[in-house]
Amino acid sequence: MTGSPIRVLVAKPGLDGHDRGAKIVSRALRDAGFEVIFTGIRQKVDDIVAVAVQEDVALVGLSILSGAHLALTTRVIEGLRAAGADDIAVVVGGTIPGADVPKLQEAGAAAVFPTGTPLDAVVAGVREVTGAIGVA
Repeated sequence: MTGSPIRVLVAKPGLDGHDRGAKIVSRALRDAGFEVIFTGIRQKVDDIVAVAVQEDVALVGLSILSGAHLALTTRVIEGLRAAGADDIAVVVGGTIPGADVPKLQEAGAAAVFPTGTPLDAVVAGVREVTGAIGVA
C-alpha cells in the first residue's frame, strides 16, 4: 500500500457498555495496517457521524451487542448521507441474528459480521469494502 494508511472508525453506539470485542477488532485492523480511531462506549449517533466526517475515515465499523443493530445502523447511515458523507462505508458487527443480516444490507451496511466471525474474516471484509486488498 502506498501513501497514508486507510482510516477507519470503530464505534459503540447506544447504551451498550461492552467493548472487549470492539477493542479486539480495532487491534486486529491496526495490526493489518489500518489507522483505527476508537470512539469508546455509549456514543450518540450524531457524534459518530461527526467524528467520521471530521476524521475523514473511509469506513465506520459499528459494534452493537444491545439488540438495537437495525435502528442504530440505519440511523448512522442516514446521518452520514445527511452530512454529505455517503461515500463512507458502514459495517456492523456484534450480536446479530442471521435473519437480520439481509435487513442490515438493505439498510446500506456494506458488510455484517455476527458474533463469532473470525478476526481474519473481519479484516478481509474491511479490506474488501475499503479497496485495501494490498494492506499488509
